[in-house]
Amino acid sequence: MIPDKEGILSAVKVKTSRSGGKGGQNVNKVSSKVELVLHLESAEFLTTEEKELLRERLAFRIDQEDQLHVICQEDRSQLQNKERAAEKMISLIASGLHVSKTRKPTKIPRGVILKRRSDKKNLSARKENRKRPPVHD
Repeated sequence: MIPDKEGILSAVKVKTSRSGGKGGQNVNKVSSKVELVLHLESAEFLTTEEKELLRERLAFRIDQEDQLHVICQEDRSQLQNKERAAEKMISLIASGLHVSKTRKPTKIPRGVILKRRSDKKNLSARKENRKRPPVHD
C-alpha cells in the first residue's frame, strides 16, 4: 500500500540545496531545491514483490545503492518543493506498481462481417459501372 505525504516524508531522506532559475538574489541565499531519496530495501510499506517490480520498472530512476531519487525545484519555497516532491514520489511509485489488465480477444460480430462483405460488393459494382460497355460487332 502506498502511504500518504506524511508517510513518504517519514520514510525518505530529504536533501536540500540551492536551486537555479527564478528568484533573483534569493536563489543565491536560500536552499529551496529539494531531493527525496527513498532506499527501497528499507521501505517498510512495500512488499518484496513490489520492491522487485519497482526495481524492474523504475531502473532508470534507481541508482547503484538501490535508492529512488525525486528532485523538485519548481517553487521558490522549500516547503512547497518538499510537498511537490512527495507527490511526485507517490505518483512515481503508484505508476510503477500499476498492473494493466490483459486484453481478452473477442470474436468479430457476424453483423460486422456481413456489412464488410456488402460494402465490398457495393464498391465492386460501382467500379464495374465506371467501365465502358463492351463493343459488340
